[in-house]
Amino acid sequence: MPSLLNQAALATEAFVKAMPKTQRKQYGQFFTSKETAKFMAELFCLPKNKSELEILDAGAGSGILSIALIERLLQEGHISRIHLTCYETDPHILPILQCNLDSLISETRTPVSYEIKTENYITSQEDSYNDKLGTAPESKQYDMIIGNPPYMKISKNAPEAKAMSDVCHGAPNLYFLFATMGIMNLREDSEMVYIIPRSWTSGAYFKEFRKKLLSQCVISHIHLFGSRNKVFDGEQVLQETMILKVLKTSRKKETVTVTTSASNKDFAALTTFHAAYDQIVKGAESYVYLITDKEEEYAIRRLSRWEQTLKKLGLQMKTGLTVDFREKELLRQTPGHDTIPLFFPHHIKQGKVVFPIGKGNEYLSAQKKALIQRNSNYLFIKRFTAKEEPRRLQCGIYLARKYSEHAYISTQNKINFIGGLRDLSECVVYGLYVLFNSSIYDTYYRILNGSTQVNSTEMNNLPVPDLNTIEAMGKKLISRKSMAESVCNEIIENYIYE
Repeated sequence: MPSLLNQAALATEAFVKAMPKTQRKQYGQFFTSKETAKFMAELFCLPKNKSELEILDAGAGSGILSIALIERLLQEGHISRIHLTCYETDPHILPILQCNLDSLISETRTPVSYEIKTENYITSQEDSYNDKLGTAPESKQYDMIIGNPPYMKISKNAPEAKAMSDVCHGAPNLYFLFATMGIMNLREDSEMVYIIPRSWTSGAYFKEFRKKLLSQCVISHIHLFGSRNKVFDGEQVLQETMILKVLKTSRKKETVTVTTSASNKDFAALTTFHAAYDQIVKGAESYVYLITDKEEEYAIRRLSRWEQTLKKLGLQMKTGLTVDFREKELLRQTPGHDTIPLFFPHHIKQGKVVFPIGKGNEYLSAQKKALIQRNSNYLFIKRFTAKEEPRRLQCGIYLARKYSEHAYISTQNKINFIGGLRDLSECVVYGLYVLFNSSIYDTYYRILNGSTQVNSTEMNNLPVPDLNTIEAMGKKLISRKSMAESVCNEIIENYIYE
């Protein structure tokens, strides 16, 4: 029977080639490779006290995940009956799904049955999910849930978002709604394995989802991919993706296994790290830190000793005010009597802010008060960096006195800025630069956030020292007359390695 998974993979590959990506995008479809499917199936701890199993595959696609899991179960020998429930709404893939599952059943001796539900996985269970009076029918529960849910942003007014409003903040993504519904469908002491983006691990949008997940389940295994464009074959997906295994239980867990592979093809060459659970899941925001080695664990442990945050110190980071392509009529090539400087990421150069640089539209007409900010001291941080760049946090020190002819300035929204520094010494700005230009903070942030975007929410909650310590770091940097990362590392070592 080893050919069944290959057959399903070939059928999936043919479908992907035949169906335009724009068509599949309507369903948020990105299909799983057979290597990934096999790896996900092998993550399950098989229940030794059960011979009959109920399996759920929500968003089943071609059924490759179900087939990989059932093949593994049948190889174990002690399973006497398997019933599979698949949810799938794309009419184009349904014939392939049914054909693959029929082939599976025809070639197995163990009784395997299946049903394909073509209704919406989320809205069809809305009553059970929101049953506050205890009068709705109970949702069906399963012994194993495996899935590659749709990855698609939806409106906050979409039926799925309204059905699960308790975990939605802003415009949600279907993938975490599927995972949330999976928690409800999972039996106690049973496991769910999903391949999903890693964006849920931090940020305000996913806070309620994290709270629900971590209040009912424990994380037991996380798998990360070294390359973000090699997870879904031929799809050119640049989403940071992970495989997550959770166990539905209230029992505490000591460690989480974190594995890493270069792509979706070489699971035999894994790196494995066993991280302390309280280092993976921590903080009031229930962030999930994706620690892969001792160096990263060290960064989390040492910086977590500091109890202050930018928010607590009144130095809150904000996103730049001007979305330039929406304000084209206000952009100016040269300065005028009513213009103010408009700062872009290009103005951040080797730790300093350089202006002007001869870039187009470096000035902004100061007609809209919402787009102007006081000319004060700031630390600018690029909001977006390329995946391949060596640093995620790229900072530049902005000093108001260098642009004293301007009472106000503006910042493009691809810059973040730390404000609240007006009445503080310039040394504090330099001290903040020491922190966020150091290797250990860059490592910390990469663990926390897998995207190439630097988010204000996470930055405002990073642990930092008190203002006196930050100012002392800044004084040391000024005396060194170098903005290099290595210098920042030497300075911060005196405070975190003591």
